[in-house]
Amino acid sequence: MQTIPVGLVGVTGYTGMELARILAVHPSLTLTRATSRAEAGKPLKAIYPFLEGFPAGEVAITAPDAADLAASCRLVFLAVPHGAAMDYAAELLAAGLAVVDLSADFRLLDADVYAAWYGLDHRHPTLLPEAVYGLPELYGERLKTAKLTANPGCYPTSIILGLAPALKNGLIDASDIVCDSKSGASGAGRKAAAPMLFCEVHDTFRAYNLGKHRHTPEIEQELSKLGGAAITVSFNPHLLPIDRGILSTIYAKLAAPMSVEDVRELRAKHYANAPGVRVLPVGKLPETRFVRGTMFCDIGLVVDPRTGRLVIVSAIDNLCRGASGQAVACANLMSGLPVNAGLNLAPMMP
Repeated sequence: MQTIPVGLVGVTGYTGMELARILAVHPSLTLTRATSRAEAGKPLKAIYPFLEGFPAGEVAITAPDAADLAASCRLVFLAVPHGAAMDYAAELLAAGLAVVDLSADFRLLDADVYAAWYGLDHRHPTLLPEAVYGLPELYGERLKTAKLTANPGCYPTSIILGLAPALKNGLIDASDIVCDSKSGASGAGRKAAAPMLFCEVHDTFRAYNLGKHRHTPEIEQELSKLGGAAITVSFNPHLLPIDRGILSTIYAKLAAPMSVEDVRELRAKHYANAPGVRVLPVGKLPETRFVRGTMFCDIGLVVDPRTGRLVIVSAIDNLCRGASGQAVACANLMSGLPVNAGLNLAPMMP
């Protein structure tokens, strides 16, 4: 199998850590550059001891330099915050590199919407039409020729995959969709912050950013494309006292009475060629522990005849399927590889 040299800009956060874990054993994508100004000069294993004994652990961390990355890599992952990623992306694209951006900088097609939700002007709006939204189940063919991929957010991944078949097939009333999502603490990033300290997160459960979470316009943008009309959702995120995982429970009115068996059959057909989506048998519901460390999105279904609602439950690992694993899946397609190359990961149990 071919060897494709790749770089990683931003290695100190959880998404950079997860990328290093996955790339350490990837059969084709070989990590040749890892950058961080704060950790420059160290081997990668010095900050991630779990890489001891892997060739990736010997990669020397350097300060980010577009010329060096262009000389050493064919594709670069950006695991840096929004606002910073757009400048790196523009520079790397100009140097001839393919880019997978894990930030939000290229997910929204409208620069004004980005400015309204993220509080800063987009400095490279001409690149927005070039970016392909990195959800392989929706944009797999476009990703094969993409030079710039906007890796989806974790919450949007769980919600869009959950709703896509119902919207594409007109099964639900799109005017009244409620998305109730819960995420593990790693979704908040690796920065030091009092609300994320162990004693603040452990043994409690709380909602946050109700009605104003930055993933809202991304969810609505992609659902609107699927539904063929503007869709507004009620998106309500919560913080779980676990390390990793997202469970989204999505509520929508059925457009017409339908059995859960028929809904499941249609959904199974929709995802028949999607190795990363598991539609569970009727009567089974997803759990975060059954997708931990994997690319799986597990989906369970309930039809409530009393209320006429379809209840969709989806579970993903926010760091793998919701971020770094999905970025690797996109890089696979951009590099001419199978979407699941290096990603056939069994859940970490217990």
